[in-house]
Amino acid sequence: MNRLQGKVAIITGGNAGIGEAIAKLFADEGASVVVTGRRKEELDRVVKGIGVNGGRALAVAGSITDEAHVQDVVAQTMRTFGKLHILVNNAGIGDFGKRLHETDDATWMKVLDINLTGVFRITRAAVPELIKSGGGAIINISTVASLVGIRGLPSYAASKGGLDALTRAMAVDYAPDNIRCNVVNPGLVDTPMAAPLMANPANLEPILAQYAIRRPGKPEEVAKMVLYLASDDAMWVTGGTFPIDGGMTISKG
Repeated sequence: MNRLQGKVAIITGGNAGIGEAIAKLFADEGASVVVTGRRKEELDRVVKGIGVNGGRALAVAGSITDEAHVQDVVAQTMRTFGKLHILVNNAGIGDFGKRLHETDDATWMKVLDINLTGVFRITRAAVPELIKSGGGAIINISTVASLVGIRGLPSYAASKGGLDALTRAMAVDYAPDNIRCNVVNPGLVDTPMAAPLMANPANLEPILAQYAIRRPGKPEEVAKMVLYLASDDAMWVTGGTFPIDGGMTISKG
């Protein structure tokens, strides 16, 4: 039985990595999916692949830093599929290898604008339609860097720590509307964002030494946790923080 049969989901940053894996898994589980991102060619590739496998998908290119774009994403979702049940806020960027005093204003503001304010924007646009559909689920994709200290990630960690707190606030506010809000905190996952690190064994090995399961995660593994939180199996789950990190946070602690 498909766990998301008849559901409609928006997935930001759905053109690669974790977002792509979520989109494909959701479609396999019966959902109609809307994928967003800045690179139209990659979005079209994801949508084509879902269609080949018998799924339903729509691509809407643009940036969640743009209010007109987020409004258009929701409007196109409603025109195409008529309802909305799930929002996965996955779009994000990093700024790695700098300490706070080495981080300029422009970088700081860009990371926060995408990783935190962008979530605010598209969630604000989507919530009224979630309410009209009788409720649903919002899953925000964060990071273990919001849970433990990791060197050289001040803007990234701050933006994702804010996202964790925002998720809890949303969970309290929207529980009366039958909207569940949870946050997933992946460790190092083999995605395009992590490609430079993956290609450098000298830098990768000391990082993996902090993981109880000494390998990077796979996007499909994160997607399975997101699927659980989006599905009716998690009907009594809201406001939760869910590390998926090969034991990194317990090893770090």
